[in-house]
Amino acid sequence: MEVKTNRRYRFALQGGPFGDRDALRAHARNVEALGYEEFFSSDHIGAQGSGGRNGGMFVTDPFIPLVVAAESTTRLRVGPLVLNNEFYNPAILARTVATLDRLTGGRLVLGLGTGYAAGEHASIGVPIRPPGPRVSRLEESIVVLRALLDHGSVDHDGEHESIHFDDIGVAPLQARVPLLVGGHGQRVVKVAGKHADIFQFTGLTHGPDGAPSARGFGLHDLIERGRWLSEAAGERDGSIERSSLVQFTAFGDDIPPMSELTERFGLDKSVIDESPFILFGSIEQVIDKIERLRERLGITHYVVRDADGFAPIVDALT
Repeated sequence: MEVKTNRRYRFALQGGPFGDRDALRAHARNVEALGYEEFFSSDHIGAQGSGGRNGGMFVTDPFIPLVVAAESTTRLRVGPLVLNNEFYNPAILARTVATLDRLTGGRLVLGLGTGYAAGEHASIGVPIRPPGPRVSRLEESIVVLRALLDHGSVDHDGEHESIHFDDIGVAPLQARVPLLVGGHGQRVVKVAGKHADIFQFTGLTHGPDGAPSARGFGLHDLIERGRWLSEAAGERDGSIERSSLVQFTAFGDDIPPMSELTERFGLDKSVIDESPFILFGSIEQVIDKIERLRERLGITHYVVRDADGFAPIVDALT
């Protein structure tokens, strides 16, 4: 199966010194200068892997650093990747999104997901719903968000939300704030097919406690997700940009032995060689892999976490 797309390649960077204003300003300028089009934060609470209370990427507020990044640049789009929908009332979130879009000059991209980290929910005393209800609520939230952001009003009574506004009072600058939905499960993929402007393949599956694993990194699984996406999208399939959240990149002397990668991800070499989430080798080898993935999965949007290291790929393909 091949996926035909005329979309150009686009690249984005996730992460930065979000707790240090001056360092963040310099970082955002560098990201823009290297040719990346978007700059993303994340949405977690607690010090998982943050290295202490220094404002690391996975612990700061997902919104405030985006204002600093946007003010420091001229065209770089910004957004959270992705918000945990379970943390937010969709009307209050719509107000935040509209305000943030105005303060960033109409450069916001809204990333949204179901959430998965049970430990974070336990820490704040908000029980995490089972996967099914989380997905149902995600779709309800998107319906409410889309109505409030696009029209300023909503009349919604659903299973999880009851929200009614004649006028929320603030409108984004963009006529349509782009919505990115990321996930791997069938229901999330189908929600993305119905509503998203960008669908992000993650390949991540989650255990009972929400701990992520790479069990969905295989090309066969991703082709199946692409089919689900197209089926749910119907006539709007061609309008959905397909994205990969890359988990590992390396070039030159930084490339580890394959045995290290197979142990780290719990995957066979054959899976790693075809996965859009693990990109390493020479510049030519990575470009060849990206072009093959475009043919198989239609992916033209990549989010990475090493701005300088991945810059030669950005330069070659944009």
